[in-house]
Amino acid sequence: MATFPRGFAIYRKQNRKGLLRACGLAALFGIIIIPADLLIAFPADINVPFPESPLFYPAIGFFAEILFHVLPLALLLIVLSSVFRAANRNRIIWFSVVAVALLEPVYQTLWMVSLDRYPVWAVTYDALHVLAINLLQLIIFRRYDFVSMYAFRLVYYLFWHIGWGYLRLEILF
Repeated sequence: MATFPRGFAIYRKQNRKGLLRACGLAALFGIIIIPADLLIAFPADINVPFPESPLFYPAIGFFAEILFHVLPLALLLIVLSSVFRAANRNRIIWFSVVAVALLEPVYQTLWMVSLDRYPVWAVTYDALHVLAINLLQLIIFRRYDFVSMYAFRLVYYLFWHIGWGYLRLEILF
């Protein structure tokens, strides 16, 4: 088992339960975004079409996990632990988790606002949806491991970008 500083692991054999929980939660989030898409009407170009999508999304998902979660979390934990040596370790971890969880929703919100075509409720829904996903993923990472966190994204992408992505490109565009 490889472990990051502060107890974040890459893989723990005993965490099959975490993997199953992550996949179940991801499926739920992947299902509830579909009716929201019917109301919000995200653009067609958010989906890579089939047959490329099953190859593209695992790769981009891994990149997203490193970019939005692993690197910022590691850097923040290192910096905060160095600066606040006497601080409670759990507080530093939870502050870091919440701060890092905000990165992807802020990025997506700025993207949606830049398009200038979505009402405030749609931008708010999307931001809260992505924030909830990111918080859950980082909690899964902390409690279980990176593999479970990554599996969450893969299952979410399977529902949202691959399955629904195929159908939405056929139905909506």
